[in-house]
Amino acid sequence: MDTKVSFVAAELQQSGLLSCSGDDARAYLHAQLTNDIAGLAAHEARIAGWCSAKGRLLATFLVVARGGEVLLQVPREIAPSVAKRLSMFILRAKAKLVDASDAWAQFGFWGAAAAEQLAALGLALPQGPMRTTHAEQGIVVQVAAQRYWVLVPAAHRAPFAAMASETGEGAWALEEIRAGRPQVVLATQDQFVPQMVNLERLGAVDFKKGCYPGQEIVARTQYRGVLKRRMVHARVAAQAAAGDDLFADALPGQASGAVVNAAALPDGGSELLAVAQISVLEGAQPMRLRSADGPVLELLPLPYA
Repeated sequence: MDTKVSFVAAELQQSGLLSCSGDDARAYLHAQLTNDIAGLAAHEARIAGWCSAKGRLLATFLVVARGGEVLLQVPREIAPSVAKRLSMFILRAKAKLVDASDAWAQFGFWGAAAAEQLAALGLALPQGPMRTTHAEQGIVVQVAAQRYWVLVPAAHRAPFAAMASETGEGAWALEEIRAGRPQVVLATQDQFVPQMVNLERLGAVDFKKGCYPGQEIVARTQYRGVLKRRMVHARVAAQAAAGDDLFADALPGQASGAVVNAAALPDGGSELLAVAQISVLEGAQPMRLRSADGPVLELLPLPYA
């Protein structure tokens, strides 16, 4: 973000939204996702994953409650298929799950004056990270200090869209990467157990909540120390994309990791989140993008240990 600009706004057109409503909506999602949805308060937001029976992530969500409805942010490219597949498990529950991506406009606001701008638009502000506020104009989630995800009914998007930068969505993606918050996309579905992408470090896995698809594998990974890959933050002097393979000099001829998410930098490089073999990371061995002679990744810190 340009330090001369006091805030940036972005319309998040690549973000979709699922809506789950009905008397059993919370109980149904609680039994499907990795986090506690039954106990989600009206003023809270939570990250959660949805796994296959083998414990591999099919989607990651940012979850908020809206009265009797639960809203789940998910990449737009997988929203229809996730809604269809997740709905198959409703069975007799009194719940309805739909792709509501077109019913809502999504925006990111961040920077020193972001809160002031949102207040000027008539929105109340949350009282800290992963807290929410609700108003007729929309929902505000504070995802980090001076950074807000805003949900607005599609009919009310115009004043927010007028403030959005044309390049803002890429800048928001970069902020998410620097926060170490992964998103499972089409290219990476069914590849990672939650701990590989640090979901337990982000508070997105509740190990006391009971059963959900893949729960036994996720618990075994946590308590038996069988995790062999872990997500890192890195920079590379090339354009990277989710799903790109990584190769380690010490393990020639085989991929030793994969890009989870990537965002372009002005100099032509990329910042990314990537899952890599822990043995390679502990040995400080070079990792390369897409091939054994590709550009080397420069590891960067994550904001959590």
